[in-house]
Amino acid sequence: MNPAFLQEAIDQATENVRRGGGPFAALVVKDGAVIAAGANRVAAANDPTAHAEIVAIREACRVLGGFQLTGCDVYCSCEPCPMCLGALFWARPARIFFAATAADAAAAGFDDSFIYHQIALPQAGRAIPMIRVADQSAQRPFEEWALRPDKVRY
Repeated sequence: MNPAFLQEAIDQATENVRRGGGPFAALVVKDGAVIAAGANRVAAANDPTAHAEIVAIREACRVLGGFQLTGCDVYCSCEPCPMCLGALFWARPARIFFAATAADAAAAGFDDSFIYHQIALPQAGRAIPMIRVADQSAQRPFEEWALRPDKVRY
């Protein structure tokens, strides 16, 4: 853990607020160097997925030319939300370091505890119900995937 990288994430989050953005930033570090940075761009981009970690992951993957962050560390100004945590698990960095906690974010108006609660509910009982629609062809994409000799597993 390099405290300078964590401080840089905090500084970038603070600067993002000064530019009218959200109070979050993230860095992706490989071999002791920052290869990507991201700041919250939700309002600026009209994109609910443009959280700092997602922006940083996308840039790092572009730089690395792959879809995993093998051997990378991620430094976040705040504990990742459920969406970002899921994306980070898919990206598979070595470690994730964060400064502020989810409770700190909630105190500032960014409370994601309801998402954790919703995930725990049965699909039909969620605030946005998820309804499975049975379809005879639903397995076809998976069947074709299984047959592809050149598939890239992830």
